[in-house]
Amino acid sequence: MYPSNLNYKMPPEWTRHTRTFISWPIQASMCYPEDYDEVCQGYTEIIQAIAEFESVTVVVNAVDLARLARLFQDERIELLPIEHNDAWLRDNGPTFIVNDTGDVAGVNWKFNAWGGKYAPWDLDDQVATELLKHIELKRFDAPLVMEGGSLHVDGEGTLLTTQECLLNPNRNPAMTREQIEAELKNFLNIQKVVWLKNGLDGDETDGHVDNIACFVAPGKILIQICDDPEDENYVITQENIRILKSETDALGRKFEIIPILQPPSLIDAETGKRLTLSYLNFYFVNGGIILPIFGGKAKDTDLLATQVLTELFPERRIRTVNGMGIIREGGNVHCTTQQMPRGRRI
Repeated sequence: MYPSNLNYKMPPEWTRHTRTFISWPIQASMCYPEDYDEVCQGYTEIIQAIAEFESVTVVVNAVDLARLARLFQDERIELLPIEHNDAWLRDNGPTFIVNDTGDVAGVNWKFNAWGGKYAPWDLDDQVATELLKHIELKRFDAPLVMEGGSLHVDGEGTLLTTQECLLNPNRNPAMTREQIEAELKNFLNIQKVVWLKNGLDGDETDGHVDNIACFVAPGKILIQICDDPEDENYVITQENIRILKSETDALGRKFEIIPILQPPSLIDAETGKRLTLSYLNFYFVNGGIILPIFGGKAKDTDLLATQVLTELFPERRIRTVNGMGIIREGGNVHCTTQQMPRGRRI
């Protein structure tokens, strides 16, 4: 039985949360293990910022439990011992769904570390199962590799994603686009998939949509843009805007498209690779938004991004955090968090 047959669906991120789940980083699995202390500081800032708005559950390996118990004294921050290989809970954790009577459940996607990029991932593939078992929620096992950062929903039947990620042969090579759409409809109860072409240049997730575009309300999409024709993101973002202008949502509405200017390009001095800087990797919390900002040459675009979100959400407090804290590990605030929506039981 599919969740959609039982009237479960994935709510949009801006609805009320019971709590946020986040995982603690593992030094052995990091791309830059020498940055472990700095990354831990970045995670600490994000966790404490979220706790200003709602409860946070930190998924932690047993070896780190005692240290984190001393670090986090806030009663809104709890620790949940679940062994994991890597820290990106948006991608290796469950996607929460709610039915029309308010029961909350979780979708357990298959996980293969972004197309087999980072071994081992055996523990990560079990995180959703263990987490749902702990909080005693019904689990639906999906037959496809999927990461939470690769999709956004509007709560009214529309899902936004990218071809670069979901149609990548390193995820579900035996499945067609139509078969992937069918499973998304079965498990998230959406009626239409809107396919952008590519994600940001250099994004090692193979173009997760949560770095380039998101719904901010039904029929309204915020998209990160580039105004420099010499930048690889210029063609990428222009193509995605063209797609959105020609598309409608599941209810037939044309999209209102709101641009947000990308930060200046930043190359990692050690690797020579471009860092994936995105204001779209913000995270909705109850009454607020956690927004990564980047400082330095990005000072002006940081301000612009804050202004855009303040105007869009005057009823929410825009809480900025240091976006450089965990960026060399490949993601940011949205990548590492997962919202649990409020339901009847909770």
